[in-house]
Amino acid sequence: MSLLRSFTTVGGYTLLSRLTGFARDMLIASMLGAGMVADAYFVAFKFPNLFRRLFAEGAFSAAFVPMFSATLEKDGEQAAKDFANRCYAFLALVVAVFSAVMMIVMPWAMYVFAPGFTDVPGKHELATELARICFPYLLFISLCSLVAGVLNSLGRFAAAAGTPILLNVVSMAALLGLSRFTETPGHALAWGTAAAGVAQFVWLMAAAKRAGFLPRLTRPRLDDQVKTLLKRIVPVAFGAGMYQISLLIDTMLASMVSDGAVSYLYFADRVNQLPLGVVGIAVGTALLPILSRQIAAGDMKGASDSQNRSLEFALLLTLPAMAGLIVLADPIIRVLFQRGAFSAEDAQATAAALMAFSVGLPSYVLVKVFTPGFFAREDTRTPVRIALGCLVFNVILNVALMQVLAHVGIALATALASVLNAALLATTLIRRGHYRWDDRLKARLPRIVVATLAMTAVLLAGRWLAEGRVPDTSVAQGLLLGGLVVAGGMVFAAMAVVTGAVRRSDLAQFKGLRRRPAGAKAPSDPAAGGEG
Repeated sequence: MSLLRSFTTVGGYTLLSRLTGFARDMLIASMLGAGMVADAYFVAFKFPNLFRRLFAEGAFSAAFVPMFSATLEKDGEQAAKDFANRCYAFLALVVAVFSAVMMIVMPWAMYVFAPGFTDVPGKHELATELARICFPYLLFISLCSLVAGVLNSLGRFAAAAGTPILLNVVSMAALLGLSRFTETPGHALAWGTAAAGVAQFVWLMAAAKRAGFLPRLTRPRLDDQVKTLLKRIVPVAFGAGMYQISLLIDTMLASMVSDGAVSYLYFADRVNQLPLGVVGIAVGTALLPILSRQIAAGDMKGASDSQNRSLEFALLLTLPAMAGLIVLADPIIRVLFQRGAFSAEDAQATAAALMAFSVGLPSYVLVKVFTPGFFAREDTRTPVRIALGCLVFNVILNVALMQVLAHVGIALATALASVLNAALLATTLIRRGHYRWDDRLKARLPRIVVATLAMTAVLLAGRWLAEGRVPDTSVAQGLLLGGLVVAGGMVFAAMAVVTGAVRRSDLAQFKGLRRRPAGAKAPSDPAAGGEG
């Protein structure tokens, strides 16, 4: 499968996931608003979601995929299946025990994750109850992460990329169907979250069975391969999860800022996650197994080309996305969320947070591009050290900026810490000789910037011309926002072609970066790995 096809497969399904996610968030905003119940649910869901992204999708996938890919490349399918089965059994045991313990200690854990909730009567207790309902989601989604890693290593990206859609659909169904029977809409949403975990697990297991790689439960045992995997998981949990840890710190501090601050950051981050998810997850998911296979086969030039084209692809989409979110933050939030229990003041506070988060959008994605360069070489320590340093920087900046900018300062600190993280990862790879910017990337980047500036000018002019001339109704504002997005996109696309940031030959060049079938030997021609 070509690198571009992998990106578009994952990105396409992720885009559909984000769109259904927006529908879910719009429903949540309308029914829960941005007050006590919404804050409690978002913190409750953040518990299993954080551990999922750190230990399952983050650490486990980053450590498991290179080892599974290398086993598949060198030892064949049966050895890879045996390794996956042993990991599956061990992961199920560990996560089940961890989930049970967390559900027991949840009242005390909530003092750590949301210390400010004790200031509002009943808020701490509500968050604890919702977290206990949500937490079984972690077990099923963690097992999903292993199955997704297997499928991605086989070049089957569609089933795993489409899995989050089930979370959004099941959650919306529960919110609409159960709210009349539960104490609060937050309770209905929490039960929907737990049910979604089961639905996602069944979906991926069916896909694995079709691929002939259905994981099976065996007696958990610590053989050499599993021990090696565990040694790599611990540091990767910090390295791959730096962004998630930053968001957790944001939540802890926001709980002490004001009632509703947690919700403002949640909704702003959800909008910011659209380009981050579509581009960042697509690049990170597709690049890691491809790099792992290329490096295992000794195709270093192919690996270098894959990383350069990934960086080019990421910047081509994230630079205009960053500019668009900053310029259009206010109309985006008002059109998406300002209805029902979500007030105009809530929209204004959320838009300010979105502008701050957007500053770091390209760097969030670049972390996804550079981190696989370490993981594919089975180096999990370096990203950890960099991530921990950036985490300390983030905490210091958080505490300083929240004194002046409240919740907006928290979002801005997270963005700036991500910029530092991406810069340190890149310079480390370059210094080691594992990565270098090729001539094509050096030529394309300034052209992407020019196209982005042209788009920004059009968006600013459009907002200025529409000021006071468009009725302040949801339909009119929605049409205005849609028109600006289309106009900005057309200008960027046109300028990208005119300046040469994008060329018609790019598709053919991307298709040259192909993953070889399992067991294939490294090409004798060093350029056979693909030139972009």
